[in-house]
Amino acid sequence: MDSNTDSPGRLVLLTTTHRVAPGLLSWPAWQTLREADRVISADAEHPQLPYLREAGVEVEIASPSARELVEYCSTGRTAVLVVSYGGDPGGVTDDLARLAGSGQVTAMPELELLPASYDLPGARLLDLVAVMDRLRSPGGCPWDAEQTHASLVKYLIEEAYELVETIEQGDREALREELGDVLLQVMFHARIAQEDEQEPFSIDDVAGGIVDKLVYRHPHVFASVDADTPEQVEANWEELKAAEKHRDSVTDGVPMGQPALALAAKLLARADKAGIDVPVPAPVAPPERPDDEAAIGRLLLAVAALACANGVDPEAALRAEARRHRDRIVESESRKADGRKK
Repeated sequence: MDSNTDSPGRLVLLTTTHRVAPGLLSWPAWQTLREADRVISADAEHPQLPYLREAGVEVEIASPSARELVEYCSTGRTAVLVVSYGGDPGGVTDDLARLAGSGQVTAMPELELLPASYDLPGARLLDLVAVMDRLRSPGGCPWDAEQTHASLVKYLIEEAYELVETIEQGDREALREELGDVLLQVMFHARIAQEDEQEPFSIDDVAGGIVDKLVYRHPHVFASVDADTPEQVEANWEELKAAEKHRDSVTDGVPMGQPALALAAKLLARADKAGIDVPVPAPVAPPERPDDEAAIGRLLLAVAALACANGVDPEAALRAEARRHRDRIVESESRKADGRKK
């Protein structure tokens, strides 16, 4: 590049991110690098350097001071500093600002921040993958290294409940943290699964599977199926899910290990949606208003108190009844199917 003594020159801070493949730089970045009089990096191990050199860009490993950079650019030349994404080697911008305010230089070069590559949404997930790999690899954390899918189950449940609590409380800051804790559990299990000698799979397989599932179950978004209301969307979802899972009963796929009240509610909802009329024992003292949430809550609390007072675990009791109700639903389905065949 020809120098121009009438120009104060140009100093470019070229930022990159390690979360994209090295060498994938923006076109303005490549133009600037090829046209620069001097390309400098303070980091000899910067991942971009081999690719820059392969492309014919000569990179000097050095840490020049702000004054040295100003003097170099003073004759109209362009210098490029290759730094990490969001980085500033040695606080060079602060040094340049101090130098400009000192009155010791007559002209400052044009200072430009040029993102050569930048993070896309979700890029920090790659950092989580790297951290999890470090923790599970030799020389990492002894506790993390000995965990299994089974040993982590209790933590997954605890984190899920803590997340629910923050949602109910409306605590946005805590919500972000608890979402991270749940995400960690997913990443942890995926990392353990990756080490399996018989049937390994990775976090990419997990993500790929849910992407495929979401696309398949949203034909009104990714295909030509019409669904203009939430009810139509839900109906399509359930129909596709049933076909996908090859389920014989509406109770198939209901996690029987979930809390008893949630389990009972899920089974009741499944039966109601399928039009299966299965009698449910009426409470001894129903509230005056069936839609009175507080009254329903008091009734449930009274039932739990009655159970505990008589040495009965209310959670276990309701879970057992929910399982029996599941059997009644299946039996009713069987009778209904037999009736259609006649």
